[in-house]
Amino acid sequence: MIFLTLGSFAFFTALVGAITWYLTRGDDHVSSDGYFLAGRTLTGGYIAGSLMLTNLSTEQLVGLNGAAFADGICVMAWEVIAAVSLVVMALFFLPRYLKSGIATVPQFLENRFDAGTRTITTMIFIFAYAVILLPIILYTGATGLSGILNMSELTGIESPTVVLWGTVWLIGIIGSIYAIFGGLRTVAVSDTINGFGLLVGGAMIVYFGLQAVNGDGMVAAITELRSAHPEKFNSIGGSEQSVPFSTLFTGVLLLNLFYWTTNQQIIQRTFGASSLAEGQKGVLYAGILKVLAPLILVLPGIIAFHLYSADGLHKDHAYGHLVQDVLPAPLAGFFAAVMVGAILSSFNSALNSTATLFSLGVYPHMINQNADDKQVIRSGKIFGCFIAVAAMTVAPLLAGQESIFGYLQKMNAIYFIPIFSVMLIGLLTTRVPAMAAKVGLMFGFAAIVLGYFVSPFKGYASLVHEFHFIGIVFASSIAIMLIIGKIAPREHGWTQKPSGDVELTPWPWAWPLGIGLVVFVLAIYLWFADLSVLNG
Repeated sequence: MIFLTLGSFAFFTALVGAITWYLTRGDDHVSSDGYFLAGRTLTGGYIAGSLMLTNLSTEQLVGLNGAAFADGICVMAWEVIAAVSLVVMALFFLPRYLKSGIATVPQFLENRFDAGTRTITTMIFIFAYAVILLPIILYTGATGLSGILNMSELTGIESPTVVLWGTVWLIGIIGSIYAIFGGLRTVAVSDTINGFGLLVGGAMIVYFGLQAVNGDGMVAAITELRSAHPEKFNSIGGSEQSVPFSTLFTGVLLLNLFYWTTNQQIIQRTFGASSLAEGQKGVLYAGILKVLAPLILVLPGIIAFHLYSADGLHKDHAYGHLVQDVLPAPLAGFFAAVMVGAILSSFNSALNSTATLFSLGVYPHMINQNADDKQVIRSGKIFGCFIAVAAMTVAPLLAGQESIFGYLQKMNAIYFIPIFSVMLIGLLTTRVPAMAAKVGLMFGFAAIVLGYFVSPFKGYASLVHEFHFIGIVFASSIAIMLIIGKIAPREHGWTQKPSGDVELTPWPWAWPLGIGLVVFVLAIYLWFADLSVLNG
């Protein structure tokens, strides 16, 4: 049986690698545009696939299903509100990004403010990716893969710590090869292929999981789940749950908006769009997939709760246990390969973005001002290797967190909030000066770090929910920058100038589809809403 699992795993992994090599073998990996922006050739399908799989990695599969195991479908907020954020990205942010012809978010902030703002933002991004994002991707990936393939039995190594370290380094090395030597188009193509496999595999988990609940069919199984655990099917989270309803309008909304509109790791593939129309198609197609994502990112967690809650199973182990329990061996191998693809997708996307930020934002400005394209790309590859090793070293140290998904969202706020506040000020005002942006970045970053880790500030922050706390920091950052802009405005208002790099004719269906997605999200919430929890 183990040979069937390993065989299907090896076959699908090799197939993805072969197809990716064939489709990208003639790509431009020499010029900066070719390596970092896929030569601005990405179409809607590749953008949507890459956006989805960069997002849908093991921190989502393992972490969000673990949150659903504990709290039910109210945690779907992270997915369905993402669809609203993608609508905002397609209709408001993307046209402005492509108009400037940028390759990085800090590059846009340099155009709007100054080089110092770009440097501070770049450093915050690089620090956050190296210390927070990349280690979490590797840790959750190793945890999920160990659960599906039962790595201890497979390798004969009894020590969970040794298995964790070995799995982390295996994933990290393979992902580094994709990201460092392939460039953005290689990442986007492999993402799209793995994305299809992930959707198929995720649907299989739901199907076999529901069969384990009730063999009379999916409808009977869902009816049994809702009857046995009605509290798990309320879209309105109570105050004791990880996503209380009120936080949807503060921290949850802000974290989603940054993630899908300003996060370099995610939106870099939209900068490589062949046109604004293709970019909007890709972003909105991803929005459609996000409203369907709870089927594979939330429902399995509820199924696992129904099947295993009496066993004392840790919530972050629920998804891997369900997969191992319900999938036949050949399909378990296929899904393990898909999981590896998802892990690699998020890891290589974040690593590629880190290298891009260093190569375009640090190396030619602070280290070698006369660098040519070859030197810039080489610097990114070397720095990418360094960051990959650092992430692989830090990742196993995350073992023991109470909720890895909750930890991810909490830590993300450290850099999400200051950068997003500055980006909004940059886009919505014309006279706020560069000094205000620098103060906003440093204030937001410092305030959240102090509120999370340093007494007595930590005590003050704990008086409200952590998502409300980051909402307060965001509003304070905005207020501070507006006050500075009022006291010492720019001498001349900023005017965005088109770069001419991208065709900017919008997609005619962008607004109708965007409005439709927002209405659909509201309908989902109303359908599952039980407001009685707000009175508790």
